[in-house]
Amino acid sequence: MKEKILTKKKNGMLVLIATLLLLALATAGAIYGGIQVENDGSPVILIVSAAVLCIGWIPLCGLRVLKPQEALVLTLFGTYIGTIKGDGFYAVNPFCVAVNPAAKTHLNQSGDVKTVASTLAQGASGVNVDLTNKKISLKIMTLNNNRQKVNDCLGNPIEIGIAVTWRIVDTAKAVFNVDNYKEYLSLQCDSALRNIVRIYPYDVAPNVDTTGDGLADDGSLRGSSEIVANRIRNEIQARVDEAGIEIVEARITYLAYATEIAAVMLQRQQASAIIDARKMIVDGAVGMVEMALERLNENKVVELDDERKAAMVSNLLVVLCGNHDAQPVVNSGSLY
Repeated sequence: MKEKILTKKKNGMLVLIATLLLLALATAGAIYGGIQVENDGSPVILIVSAAVLCIGWIPLCGLRVLKPQEALVLTLFGTYIGTIKGDGFYAVNPFCVAVNPAAKTHLNQSGDVKTVASTLAQGASGVNVDLTNKKISLKIMTLNNNRQKVNDCLGNPIEIGIAVTWRIVDTAKAVFNVDNYKEYLSLQCDSALRNIVRIYPYDVAPNVDTTGDGLADDGSLRGSSEIVANRIRNEIQARVDEAGIEIVEARITYLAYATEIAAVMLQRQQASAIIDARKMIVDGAVGMVEMALERLNENKVVELDDERKAAMVSNLLVVLCGNHDAQPVVNSGSLY
């Protein structure tokens, strides 16, 4: 389905003024014809004026008002005749019908909010009145799907959420190629998110190939969020091209381990941090002990045999690597 833009329909004000003038003339003609009939005159003017009053209002049904970044997809007796875009006052065939199958669909996104008109659509008698706006928004909108629980490439369950900014670039494809373009976009976002997330580990893991080149790399959901978001965007775009939708951007808005393993993974991260800290402390302590022995040897403060050096190294490492402050013990006797 190819989009056709109707560019010569922006004459709504002219049609409105002409129709009102015609109805005013018909009203005057009906009054004049009635007077003629009472005076035994010809009823032709009255009949013609009455006919104009009965059908003269029909062109008013073809008047359409559009605001900036809005469009209407029009069909005539089931045939697509074109789309009007841009702000202005339009006059179209009064028998044309605007089509928007997603008008009643409300997703968790910008632009889909209940207005006063939709609230008043249901009267006190309980009868539903269809006040659905058939206009299609061409603005950039944001779809924020619910968080999903997905297994990463290591099988760890994680919870992830994305925000997708999108807009319609082809109204004919959006209306006629898919049943409901909003629901279609939402489902494709969920599917693409699952396909990409299962390729990556939550955090950097050894021997994992995330690029498909056969070589292990450092890609991860937590550390490569920009790359992951780009791949998600490209995946969604490939799926929604047929719906006339352009994906402007995709961003990860929430990323965490699932509840059932979050506590265990936190302990794992804490253990890793403790090990790294201990390693740094030990490296620093060994350097300090080496420096102390070298300074004592250079200045010849005291001569230590191997046994005394081992004892001194042991004591210094205990003091420097301990979790608590050391309690010194003073030796008042001889060193030997």
